[in-house]
Amino acid sequence: MRIEWFYPGMRVKRWLLLALLGLLLVLTGAYLTARALVPAALVFAERALLSLSEGYPAWLLGAVFILAGAALALFGLRKAFRSVVGPLVPGGNTLVDAIFAHRYLENGPRVVVIGGGTGIPVLLRGLKEYTGNLTAVVTVADDGGSSGRLRGDLGILPPGDIRNCLVALAHREPLMEELLQYRFSSGELKGHNMGNLLLAALCAITGGFDRAVRGLSRVLAVRGRVLPVTLSHVCLCAEMEDGAVVRGESKIPDSGGKIKRVYLDPDSCHPNAEVLQAIREADAIVMGPGSLFTSILPNLLVPEIAGAIARSRAVRVYVCNVMTQPGETEDYSAARHLQALIDHAGKVVDYMIVNNEAIPARLLGRYRREGAAPVEADLEAVRRLGVLPVAGALVREGDLVRHHPDRLARMVMSLLSNRYPERVVFLNSYIKQKQASNSQDRVVL
Repeated sequence: MRIEWFYPGMRVKRWLLLALLGLLLVLTGAYLTARALVPAALVFAERALLSLSEGYPAWLLGAVFILAGAALALFGLRKAFRSVVGPLVPGGNTLVDAIFAHRYLENGPRVVVIGGGTGIPVLLRGLKEYTGNLTAVVTVADDGGSSGRLRGDLGILPPGDIRNCLVALAHREPLMEELLQYRFSSGELKGHNMGNLLLAALCAITGGFDRAVRGLSRVLAVRGRVLPVTLSHVCLCAEMEDGAVVRGESKIPDSGGKIKRVYLDPDSCHPNAEVLQAIREADAIVMGPGSLFTSILPNLLVPEIAGAIARSRAVRVYVCNVMTQPGETEDYSAARHLQALIDHAGKVVDYMIVNNEAIPARLLGRYRREGAAPVEADLEAVRRLGVLPVAGALVREGDLVRHHPDRLARMVMSLLSNRYPERVVFLNSYIKQKQASNSQDRVVL
C-alpha cells in the first residue's frame, strides 16, 4: 500500500471508511434477515462450523474467516478496479501516482523558473515531483544550431529551449522522449532536432508559436506550463570590455573577449502577458541554473520582467552554476555572478543557491582543458551584496557536471516552506520523506 494514499487532500480515506461502514451494514442486515427467515439453516451452519473448530476457540475460527474473506475481497476489488481505470492512467504511472498528481500536486505552491538552455530542465525535473503549479519562462534569443536555422528559414521563435523544458515536465514514455530529442545526423535535415521540427509544424498548423507550445504541452501531458518570455523576435547583443559589440547569442561565447554587459535589440519588445501574470501570482521565482549572460539575463532584460520580479512578494532565488563557462564567466566566483545579475536587473534576488561540493577529480581535468573551473563559493561576499547564500552538496554523478535535480528541488522547496509554510503545509510530510531518503545531503545557511 503506497503511503501517498493516506496523505491529506487525496479524498480517498473518507470514501474507504464510508464503504467499510456500508459493508458492515450489509453484513448486519444479512444476518438479521437470515436469522428471521431461515433459523434452521443457521443452526445447521453454526453446528457445522463448530465441529470444524473442535479443539480450537470459536473466536479463532471467526478471525480466520474474517481475514481470509477480507483478503479475497480486497484482492478482487483491486484487480477489478485496475482493469477498469488502467487504460485511463497516463503511461507508466500507477493509479496512486495519477491521483496524487491531480489532487495533491496541482494544489502545490506556484513556482516560476526563469532561464533557458539545458540548465532549467534539470530543476524542472526535480520540482515537478513536489508541485504541479510550475511555469517555465524561457528565453527566445537563441540563434544557433537547429533553432537558429528554423528561426531564419521559417521566421518562427527558436524552439530548442522550449522543447527541452517541455520534455522535462512531460509524462512520457521513454521512446517519446528519445523521439523529441532525436537529432538527424545526415541529409538535408542534418543537425535538426525532431522536437524542433514538430514545434515548427504545429506553429504552422495552429497559427502561432504560443499556440504550438500549448498544443504540444497537451500531447505530452505536461505538468505545469512552458512560456516564451516574449513573442517578439529579439537579438541578444554583448558589449565587450574593449568596446566591441557582438550580435547573436551563439556568437557571444566564441568572441574571445570579456563581457561588460548584454542587451536586447530591439529593447522595446513586449513581454508575454502570461509571464507577467505568473510572476505576480508566484510563491517562488527561481532564476537558473543556466548560462548567466545567454540564458538567464535575456529573460530579465525584456521590459517589465525585472520590475515585476522586484515587486513580487515571492521567494526570489538565483541558482548559481556549478562550473564557470568559457567565453562568459571565466574566473567568476559566486558573488561575481550575483553582481552581474544585479548590475543588469537590479535587486531581484533574496537567496542564492551555491554548490559547495567538490567536483570529482576524473572530471576536473577535462573541464580545465576546456577553460572551465568550479565556481568559488565565496558566501561572505554574497552576504555583503544583500543576498542570503544557501550552500549544499548539489552535484550529480555522471559524465558531465550537473546539478542533482531532486537535491536542488528540495532546497528550493525548503526555502519556500520557511517563507510561506501555509502554502506547502500539505507537502511537508512528503518533503521530509524525500529528505530522509538521502541523509547525506547538506544545506548551509
